[in-house]
Amino acid sequence: MAITINGSANTVAGLAVGGLPDGTVDADSLASGLTLDGETTFNTTGATQLPVGTTAQRPDPPSAGDTRFNSTTSRVEFYTGSAWKQTNTDAEKVDVDFLVIAGGGAGGGNYRAGGGGAGGYRASWNNETSGGGASSETALKLDKGIAYTVTVGAGGGGNSGSDGSNGANSVFATITSKGGGGGGAYHQYGLAGGSGGGGGGQSGTVRAGGAGETGQGYAGGAGSSSVNGGGGGGGAGVAGYNAGTGGTDGDGGAGVASTITGSSVTRGGGGGGGGYDSYNNAPIGGAGGGGAGMHNYSGAATGDAGDANTGGGGGGSAGDGSGIGGAGGSGIVVLRLPSTHTLTFSGGVTSSTATVGSDKVYTITATSSTSETVTFN
Repeated sequence: MAITINGSANTVAGLAVGGLPDGTVDADSLASGLTLDGETTFNTTGATQLPVGTTAQRPDPPSAGDTRFNSTTSRVEFYTGSAWKQTNTDAEKVDVDFLVIAGGGAGGGNYRAGGGGAGGYRASWNNETSGGGASSETALKLDKGIAYTVTVGAGGGGNSGSDGSNGANSVFATITSKGGGGGGAYHQYGLAGGSGGGGGGQSGTVRAGGAGETGQGYAGGAGSSSVNGGGGGGGAGVAGYNAGTGGTDGDGGAGVASTITGSSVTRGGGGGGGGYDSYNNAPIGGAGGGGAGMHNYSGAATGDAGDANTGGGGGGSAGDGSGIGGAGGSGIVVLRLPSTHTLTFSGGVTSSTATVGSDKVYTITATSSTSETVTFN
């Protein structure tokens, strides 16, 4: 028998409830629940109220076909028999500005080594530039209730007698910043990366610096063919300087300043090259966390490490060939969004929160794996 429920209060046609005849049914008769068999028609211009509850209040155990409005995610959801699925895909979006910097590359080992390149630099806040001279990116519009990947890239490790290692990528949702390129060892080219590593020094042959990633950073400087020095690592804001005897020769390129945390902070500096003899003293790291290169004629001289959470490149080594390049600095992810929203991180995320005006700023300084997530509420 078909069942018709009319818009008038408590009127159910073609139905017997609790032994009552067809027709009007009082509310107490339906208090313990109602099961309808057959085709059901609602003749009303109003609405049917679905059950409303949080994620934690889902029925346990659920049955296939269960349908409800989830007040945690602001979405209608139903149970398939094995998983809860959401039906409305136009849930509220959250506007999220970001600063995503990858881990810096390590300086080259050996002697006359290049400085490490800074980690790739991508930014959307306040029309401030991204790395490599790129324009500010567009803030992301992200769904509430969805877990998005977040990863803070580690800095590259320094090596004895060989190129520095590239830094690791940093990731937030659809944004990936590339790890900085390692500095070249003696006779070696700098490695490509977010910003490129500086080339190693070699008499008679120019060893170029590595290329930077478009929209993220600049190339590393070239090693010298006439003086004993490596090129500076590329920075997010300036290319690494070629090796030479001038005041800035072999220095790392400078980074880029951001005010996303409420004050101006420069990050993404390249590492200085290493050298000795007629080389220009100890080349400095670029502003924004780049490590200084070493200047030493004999013995091992290890380059300085890039600063943590700046994506700064490590300094190149110098000396007798057993020197170790400075490690690259770790990256960082900074998120800024209206204070009406909050974030939930997975267990392996290290972060801090600050209120700036009407916004909240979340600074993520470490993640224990590449599987960590952030969810917007």
